Amino acid sequence: MTSQPSNVAYQVMWNRLISVVEEQAQALVRTAFSTSVREAGDLSAGVYDLDGQMLAQAVTGTPGHVNAMADAVAHFIRRIGRDNIAEGDVYITNDPWEGTGHLHDFTIVSPSFHKGAHVGFFACTAHVVDVGGRGFGADGASVYEEGIYIPIMKFADRGTVDDTLVAIVRGNVREPDQLIGDIYALATCNEIGHRRLIDMMEEFELDDLNGIAAFILDRSRAATLERIAALPRKSATGELTIDGFDTAITLRVKLTIEKDRIISDFTGTSGVDKKGINCPLVYAKAYACYALKVAIAPEIPNNAASLAPFEITAPDNTIVNAVHPAPVALRHIVGHFVPDAVFNAFDQIVPGLVPAEGAGCLCNFQVSLRPRTDAPAPAGAVRSEVLTFNSGGSGARPAFDGLNATAFPSGVMTMPVEATEHAGPVIIWRKELRPDSGGAGKQRGGLGQYMEVGARAGHEFDIQAMFDRVDHPAQGRRGGGAGAPTTIAQDDGTPMRGKGKQFVAHGRRVVMAFPGGAGYGDPSARSLDLVKSDLARGYISAETAQADYGLSDADIRAVAQAVQEGREP
Repeated sequence: MTSQPSNVAYQVMWNRLISVVEEQAQALVRTAFSTSVREAGDLSAGVYDLDGQMLAQAVTGTPGHVNAMADAVAHFIRRIGRDNIAEGDVYITNDPWEGTGHLHDFTIVSPSFHKGAHVGFFACTAHVVDVGGRGFGADGASVYEEGIYIPIMKFADRGTVDDTLVAIVRGNVREPDQLIGDIYALATCNEIGHRRLIDMMEEFELDDLNGIAAFILDRSRAATLERIAALPRKSATGELTIDGFDTAITLRVKLTIEKDRIISDFTGTSGVDKKGINCPLVYAKAYACYALKVAIAPEIPNNAASLAPFEITAPDNTIVNAVHPAPVALRHIVGHFVPDAVFNAFDQIVPGLVPAEGAGCLCNFQVSLRPRTDAPAPAGAVRSEVLTFNSGGSGARPAFDGLNATAFPSGVMTMPVEATEHAGPVIIWRKELRPDSGGAGKQRGGLGQYMEVGARAGHEFDIQAMFDRVDHPAQGRRGGGAGAPTTIAQDDGTPMRGKGKQFVAHGRRVVMAFPGGAGYGDPSARSLDLVKSDLARGYISAETAQADYGLSDADIRAVAQAVQEGREP
């Protein structure tokens, strides 16, 4: 441009960039092979300047992906080398420590060129169903057991795909067509973002992104610092105990608010586990930053500058800073609890702002199906890997009830039964809300859900359980009650573990109840109209309405009569 754009023009460009990366993300949703991307939205997309600083992120996606990916592009620049970056290149990795935390996430980075000059990067990440090894689960004793590792390298060099890399990947995974399809989908969505960026640059007559990048980063940094400066200069320590694999884990964080930064120090957190639930710091950092950002500056767009004032530290070989070669396949389990630990500290500094504890980690499981081995299998029996994303309840908020069966903090969607059953010979016999699972309070915790899963006739399967809150349910805040714990067993009553690979014979089913969020505030202060509404909807039973909220027998009968007559209680 011949003149400096106005602030109004820059604001329009900023909004356009956010739209560009959202279109990038939606292109990935539409073209991905994995149900975890298509149905659950387990992905991220973003645009970066020449220094690898994230300028904008897509609305669709998860904090763990996008906030970790915010650090990843700088690793790509360092590993590839600036002199080796060319138009038409596509870079790839699933490095847990330089990507987004475990081998199942593939990150693709593509440089953008305009008029022959390098102007920035697009990046995206998606969770894939299988990367070989032991499969998606916590059973590995080191990262080497957890699947194929792709260091940061070129997937395409000046537009030419590395066929040798493709052949190696195909030869090491259980679902090769699906994984290679996902990699091409990732590369394609970056190309969509690039095209829309060039359209914008031509429309506003931009030769580079330097001006808009400075505008975005300067204003985001200033706005975030303003929010931090308004907070009390205090410190507080928050703790959270979760199940772990064989032994309980403590997450401990000391939060210190200074004039121009917030420090989260995880000293005192449990050490690295022998099994694959460990979390690289990049992923723990992603969720710690997310917790602070939603608490103090939720409406400021997410980018490198709005994240920079949040400093996250943890000693090496704590479970939130696991170093290579620790097993990290289920790093999301620990990572998803980081916000609750941060909130437990933040609530002591700024009361009445953050929610009660929720279900925390996703209630995921993967089934590895195969023809039955205890008797001859029918001709149509097949092998298949089916991953399904599910959620417990979120914690109650200071002024609102918790959300039912909603993934917080990950933000991914619960997968529809139809999509899950389409992915392989699996049957979801039951999927419904779990009454009485939300913790009692002035604001009630969100409900968990029931699920019952089996296989089609002629199949047996292994289930990889990825659950927590079996022994340590969500705890209430400000007098609220705890949420219900997780349970898992076979339909004949055989108990099962909350984590790990477990065999399920032909004809058997797995019955699960996912945890509820905790309550906020004294249950006696809850509006009786809300209690009656919960009872009418089936969210709570008559026994809970009476025991936790003091609803009278007469009121309970009146609610039952209203439900029978089809009217509001």
